Amino acid sequence: MSREDSTRGTAAAPSPGLDAAWAHPVLGRLLRGQSHRRRMDSRYPWLFDTVLVLVVALLSLPDLISPDNHGPFGETGNRGEVTTPVLWLLAVALIAPLWWRRRAPAAVCFVILAVSLVQWTLGVWQQAGVSALVALYSLALRGSLRALGWAAALTAAALTAAVCFLVPVDHPLIGLFFMLCTATAAIATGLTLRIRRLYLAALEDRATRLEVERDQRVRLTAAAERARVAREMHDIVGHNLSVMVGVADGAAALAANRGERSAEALRILGDTGRQAMGELRRVLGVLREEQENERLLSPQPAIRDLDPLLARVRAAGLAVTYRTVGDLDALGSGVQLTVYRIVQEALTNTLKHAGPGATAEVSVAADTGTLRIRVTDTGVPPGARPEAGRADETGHGLVGIRQRAAMYGGDVTVGPRAGGAGWIVDVVLDVPSLPAEGEQLP
Repeated sequence: MSREDSTRGTAAAPSPGLDAAWAHPVLGRLLRGQSHRRRMDSRYPWLFDTVLVLVVALLSLPDLISPDNHGPFGETGNRGEVTTPVLWLLAVALIAPLWWRRRAPAAVCFVILAVSLVQWTLGVWQQAGVSALVALYSLALRGSLRALGWAAALTAAALTAAVCFLVPVDHPLIGLFFMLCTATAAIATGLTLRIRRLYLAALEDRATRLEVERDQRVRLTAAAERARVAREMHDIVGHNLSVMVGVADGAAALAANRGERSAEALRILGDTGRQAMGELRRVLGVLREEQENERLLSPQPAIRDLDPLLARVRAAGLAVTYRTVGDLDALGSGVQLTVYRIVQEALTNTLKHAGPGATAEVSVAADTGTLRIRVTDTGVPPGARPEAGRADETGHGLVGIRQRAAMYGGDVTVGPRAGGAGWIVDVVLDVPSLPAEGEQLP
């Protein structure tokens, strides 16, 4: 196992800033309300557009009802010459396009700007002109940035012409300053929310891609480990089949010399074994990796090879104690290979993350129908710096241990030790019952 799969100790706690904001009585309510409004807006956009149109219409009612209203900048030049139906028509032309601000923000903005120029030419200031700010905000949030640039320039030019030339007002400089500031604020708000949406979308896309990459990495690691296990089992099963075929052929030859009727059955048994070997090689041979510079001529390791492995680990600086219980030599070669690989991965992981100076304990206990492999260590020695790892399960080592244990219906427990510092790898395998001491096999 590689402790790239699981970090020693506990991971760092997330920043409490967002949790504190959600727990705050005011900020939490605002955040929850914003999430709720965002869901409602995406589900019922027409409802919010209707509410917006009604709000702007209510703001424009004082200009339409009271003839003494002179606009936000004092007395205007020729408003009294404009009839009430014309004022209503201008108000409707300013407010109604807001219905389409999501689908065509640029067109809505330019239409409202044109209507505003018409009313300013007639010497009229209406509160319905706030729809121009809404249109600029919508264009900055959803529209083309090139169209936004043109709209901002035309808005600044139109406001300057209206305040300085088209509509004489009592305080032109103050009026122009506040009009330009409000237009700039509307554009800035829209752009800020647009950038925030793009940032959140980028984070969601990145999280999705990382999740896909993680899943692919897990699948590739599992496939590689299955191929590795399949190659090892191919060698073991192939060797056993070869022995069986050799024995069957020898027995068939002996039976034929003696004239026994079992010779034909033994020949069929040998032919069947050779056919099974060929099928096994064809099915699993594709999993073998081509090795140009190395030939695997040595036999597969077994439990008796743990002593040389532990000697190499001790030479690397890791103190290891080894204990066995039961008759381990009676285990099959596949089970012994699994035990060897699990101990090898666990000790490699201890060397990598705990380092020299730590202490490890290895125990292999065979009981009736079960085999338990347990590898524990004392963790990073005082004063040493541990190597960082990852708290996921995507490394080759852990996947390999789980794959090997799954072949024998085993259970795997990997993680920090409950009693203190250090790490534990505990694997329980289901194996055939072992004969008792002194019991002779039939």
